[in-house]
Amino acid sequence: MPPAASSPPKMHAGAAPERSLTQRMEALRRANEIRTRRARLKRDLKAGRTQIHGLLLDPPEYLQTAKVFDLLLAVPKYGRVKVNRILTQCRISPSKTIGGLSERQRGELVSYLRR
Repeated sequence: MPPAASSPPKMHAGAAPERSLTQRMEALRRANEIRTRRARLKRDLKAGRTQIHGLLLDPPEYLQTAKVFDLLLAVPKYGRVKVNRILTQCRISPSKTIGGLSERQRGELVSYLRR
């Protein structure tokens, strides 16, 4: 039997092309930056330095893929039970992202939180 030749990994139908080391490192850098900014934002929400209403109405780019559930949990006096109740009342899935909210959901959520 001949020794196995080292061939490039085979692509399966629908698989993403492999990334170069530079591309992977750039993606990792961006992901770390987004995580850092979100962590800072959650600390600001927890401390009362930032209001959630503005973030929901006009979210920054790094917040688009964050879960609404996780962001609401960072607000003082909002635990899992209260957040789930609010999302159910506003007909929003707990897995919904900030960027994925419709205008109706966004408006309903903000008006509910302002009560």
